[in-house]
Amino acid sequence: MKPGKALAGIALAIAACACFSTLDTTTKYISAAVPLLMALWFRYAFQAIATTVAVMPVRGFAVWRTRQLPLQLLRGLLLLTSSFVAFTSLRYMPVGEFTAIVMISPLFITFLAATVLKERVSPLRWTLVAGGFAGALLIIRPGDEAFTAASLLPLCVVLSNAFFHIVTTRLARTEDPVTMHLYTGWVGTIVSAIALPFVWQWLPDWRLWALLCFMGAAAAIGHFFLILAYHRAPASTLTPFMYSQIGFGMLGGFLIFGHVPDVPSVAGIVLIAACGAASAWLTVRERA
Repeated sequence: MKPGKALAGIALAIAACACFSTLDTTTKYISAAVPLLMALWFRYAFQAIATTVAVMPVRGFAVWRTRQLPLQLLRGLLLLTSSFVAFTSLRYMPVGEFTAIVMISPLFITFLAATVLKERVSPLRWTLVAGGFAGALLIIRPGDEAFTAASLLPLCVVLSNAFFHIVTTRLARTEDPVTMHLYTGWVGTIVSAIALPFVWQWLPDWRLWALLCFMGAAAAIGHFFLILAYHRAPASTLTPFMYSQIGFGMLGGFLIFGHVPDVPSVAGIVLIAACGAASAWLTVRERA
């Protein structure tokens, strides 16, 4: 892998993380005023329409050709599931803490590899997985007076995200990133539209409409950057830099909501980031 190509992939991954944190912060900001399923549909519809308008005049219907249609559909459904649970979580949790819990996804992939795929996992890797989950528990704190059932929702996002990234990595080997982007957007748009007639309402403030468009743009750009990043560098190279999303999430939570994580949450966030980055470094060393 050429250094320049790897650096481009890293830069794209960090830019994608900034977009995703922007999406999360905006979602939390409008969550009290916009029905969840309406916001979810708008996020996907914007991405689907914008991508189609941008690429169809240039690429034509050939851009829809795929050799992996079932995986394309599965990827779209996994991302929609992840988005739905994430939108729900952000109604109740600060952005930084939510992001940190979600970022145990790479560690959870290691757990799946050992338990489902029966791959050998070293004792050091198991230690890092345990450390990541311990960090999540420091943030969630079951039994604490601030604990609610909603605190467990990010773990559901972790599950769907883990499978989403596995499918994305596999598709990125052979599929056009624009084709992946189109299918993801339209699967989410069509499936979420089923509930739209039951939740649609006219928003009285034009700024809410603008923020919905902003959410759609952040999601579309972020996922496109992420696909391009995977085309330029392997997941083992990109994963340590994906933890920058925690920093972006904490920054957004502070700037928009004035939220500063408490000491146990900060300890959990640091533990998750350290274990995740160490796991990625271990992967690079093992493949060297």
